Amino acid sequence: MTPPSSTSPALAQAAPAAETSNAAYAERWRGAMNPALGAPELALVSGSGARVTDADGTTYTDFLSGVAVNALGHAHPAVIRAVTEQIGTVGHVSNLFISTRAVELAERLLTLVGADAAGGGKVFFANSGAEANEAAFKIARRTGRPKVISAEGSFHGRTMGALALTGQPGKRSGFEPLPGGVEYVPYGDVEALRAAVDGTTAAVLLEPIQGEYGVRPAPDGYLRAAREITREHGALLILDEVQTGIGRTGYWFAHQAPELTGGEPVVPDVMTLAKGIGGGLPLGACVALGEAAELLQPGQHASTFGGNPVCCAAGLAVLDTIEREGLLDHVTKTGKRITEAVRAMDHPLLGPVRGLGLLIGLVLTAPVAAEVAAAARRHGFLVNAVAADVIRLAPPLVVTEGDTEALLAALPAILDDASAGGPR
Repeated sequence: MTPPSSTSPALAQAAPAAETSNAAYAERWRGAMNPALGAPELALVSGSGARVTDADGTTYTDFLSGVAVNALGHAHPAVIRAVTEQIGTVGHVSNLFISTRAVELAERLLTLVGADAAGGGKVFFANSGAEANEAAFKIARRTGRPKVISAEGSFHGRTMGALALTGQPGKRSGFEPLPGGVEYVPYGDVEALRAAVDGTTAAVLLEPIQGEYGVRPAPDGYLRAAREITREHGALLILDEVQTGIGRTGYWFAHQAPELTGGEPVVPDVMTLAKGIGGGLPLGACVALGEAAELLQPGQHASTFGGNPVCCAAGLAVLDTIEREGLLDHVTKTGKRITEAVRAMDHPLLGPVRGLGLLIGLVLTAPVAAEVAAAARRHGFLVNAVAADVIRLAPPLVVTEGDTEALLAALPAILDDASAGGPR
């Protein structure tokens, strides 16, 4: 067959440019994307710091940061530089060869978690929080014990194993049978946990703050009790820090926060990370300490993309920037400013404020979180209705004082808007 010439009508007539509005992208999304992903309204096309702009040209202040992913905000120079330099040298090696950036990032994480004091540690890199939790699940299975304890209301991911660990029946429904051997106990109930753990328990898996269930922090003393109970029975304590890790709470990891532990850090046997660690790139990590670090042996787990050099370079840039710019202190200060200011507001829709650092849940007195999130968008802010009556705030760790004060100033009007069902 003769290929068309350069004067062929098929080539001479250029295709019309696609419309690039929010509405046009939403229509294309519905036509091309799996309906499991829902139907978003905004197409975000650019960003800088805590600001993002949509396809209609509207700019918002981002108090969600990709669900706690964009730790350094959008287009941070350190991430751009690290990723650009790395992709210009080697972009992927697989786990058949050494990724030098993965080694460097693993060493940094082990230092931050205090692995030396815990008897050493090892890191398995994955691509998401769900995959990190799958690795932790397999570590638990390697103990030879049949039972894993998780918490009601927990969320650990959407893969089949991570879903089996998730204590939300609505998310598990329709996908049974799931991997077995998982039991659920009420979150924060020490006596229920004590009654559930015995000599057949491989591991207890907990979130220091249940981020996807309304930003519910562990009650005072709960994590410490979980550590004592698991140690007594020779079970592993696995902490899911996918949402709470990498500075989100004002500490490198939430299990280091005395506000959540009631004193000294609670050292887990296994910790899972993702979201903020990659600064916007897909990266997860399963960090095992002490004897747990030796449970997975060669050939028992792997990931082709896990430890990708580009993603790990971004992770190193995130850690470097948090340290260099003193962002842990900034997170603590900013989080306290937000929570104290909201608590001082007198508005009929506002209830308690939960959380720590820059993972904050604004509890509402009515199930109108979706309306509040929509009103916030109209006022130029992106927030998240994490439950029917809870708004989640998880801005970039670099969010400025000006951004914070702007949200606080606008919040009463946002709540009034939501109460009235639209702008007034």
